[in-house]
Amino acid sequence: MMKRFIFSTIIAIVAMSTFSSCSYNSIVGNDENVKEAWANVEAAYQERYDLVDNLVATVKGYAEFERGTLTDVINARANATNVNLKADDLTPGNIEKFQQAQDALSGSLSRLLVTVEKYPDLKANQNFMDLQAQLARLEQKINIARRDFNGSVNTYNTSIRTFPAVITAKIFGFNQKEGFKASAGAENAPKVEF
Repeated sequence: MMKRFIFSTIIAIVAMSTFSSCSYNSIVGNDENVKEAWANVEAAYQERYDLVDNLVATVKGYAEFERGTLTDVINARANATNVNLKADDLTPGNIEKFQQAQDALSGSLSRLLVTVEKYPDLKANQNFMDLQAQLARLEQKINIARRDFNGSVNTYNTSIRTFPAVITAKIFGFNQKEGFKASAGAENAPKVEF
């Protein structure tokens, strides 16, 4: 009877160790995928920050251009670059601050591009047209990076909530991570006037 108990206990410990180590390795792999995806998001945003400098420099060459619009873009870029977020700090509050700063920059860039419509010479400038095309490509790249990041977060969060990994996750302190959400007002269709 005692031998059976000892044997059952040893089998249970070996089984738990096996499940735990497999779960741990999977969770760590998923966590690293989230970090890699976050690095890709940051890299895409960094490309946009760099492009904004070139865009502003090109637009500044047109003396009559509205300075307030340029100042808004410059300030929004500065605010966006000041929100530094590490992959280990992906809390809902931190993601929201990061997203708000990026949305403010996107909004100021949109206003800049609308204002450009009043300046045919600037609109026809080849350098400006190239920068505008690069900006459109970067916005698409940012959306792809954000979608990939959200997919990595989903895989990670699912992995730490399923059995037996949920036990391993609790033991080693793996917590859920936050992904990007739609910007405020995104559910409303834009108003188009002709």
